[in-house]
Amino acid sequence: MATRSVCLFLQRRFASAAAAVRPPPSEVRSQRNAIFSREQARQRALYPRIEKIEVSMQGPGLDGTLLIMNKGMSTPLSCARHLTEHHVNNSVLALVDGELWPLHQPLTHSCTLTLLTFKDSDPTLVNQAYWRSCSALLGQVLETAFKDEYTVDLLNTPEVPVTSGAFCCDVVLDSQLDSWTASEEALRSLTRGAQQLIHQDLAWEPLEVMPSVALEVFSHSSVKQEEVEQKAADSPKGTVLLYRCGDHVLLSGGPLVARTGLCSQYEVTALHSLGEGPRGLHRRAQGLSLPLQLQAHHTVWRKLRKRAEKLIEVPRSEATPTSPADSTQPTTTQ
Repeated sequence: MATRSVCLFLQRRFASAAAAVRPPPSEVRSQRNAIFSREQARQRALYPRIEKIEVSMQGPGLDGTLLIMNKGMSTPLSCARHLTEHHVNNSVLALVDGELWPLHQPLTHSCTLTLLTFKDSDPTLVNQAYWRSCSALLGQVLETAFKDEYTVDLLNTPEVPVTSGAFCCDVVLDSQLDSWTASEEALRSLTRGAQQLIHQDLAWEPLEVMPSVALEVFSHSSVKQEEVEQKAADSPKGTVLLYRCGDHVLLSGGPLVARTGLCSQYEVTALHSLGEGPRGLHRRAQGLSLPLQLQAHHTVWRKLRKRAEKLIEVPRSEATPTSPADSTQPTTTQ
């Protein structure tokens, strides 16, 4: 444990030096993509020979169905494609031997598999993943919404329950934008950006990596470097979970749904100021969404939207962690 802590410290010091000189956002995205693709290819190469595994399907009408799939290559989505178009279009996540499993994550052993949808009798896990995915989508939009001369730092996204009425994404914008407030037109522009990603039906590709890889991915973001260390420390395996959506690579605190096209009604509702934090003016972007299989009448949507405009309060334990060097700085006001 001590050795791993020392290694993480040294990796962070080198990454912090890289973060001091930050290239344009497009170059940062390209670099993150390249590292993600390299690590993805390395992991896939761990299975040079095709080995077969048995996947026993569970669920309505599927009990007793046995699929012969490829170890380290086939995913729960691959299994759904051996069933019906309904399973392909409606599956959101999977349970592999009872463990929550992203739809695009390769299967590594013979297992039981249950495909999860929004219309299951108990959709709690799916709803949580959907809310988390909507926050990830909002962060992706925020990173690309401003001109290249303005920096955008996504903070550790707080986990909020669906019952809170809105998903959220905490962010620090360039100090040149401290006096800027989001107008209704600006919120509509952010909404349009999210809807474009939804229409592209992009996959959220998962990749479990060692902290050293994640630190390299986020070498130009001291905020994400600290988040990598925290998530690695909290993980029993000492790994962190990355996702890629289009050209956007992100850290995630849990599984995301299969693709952006599962979102339907989606609207960015507010951008609140949280006050000065360790890295500048902290803001909380919020939004509201319903999945493709669940629609709301426009009168109901208006009421839900009104609620989603109100600031979501997050317990201090869920706020962005501060480093020891930041301990004398003012904390976020909530």
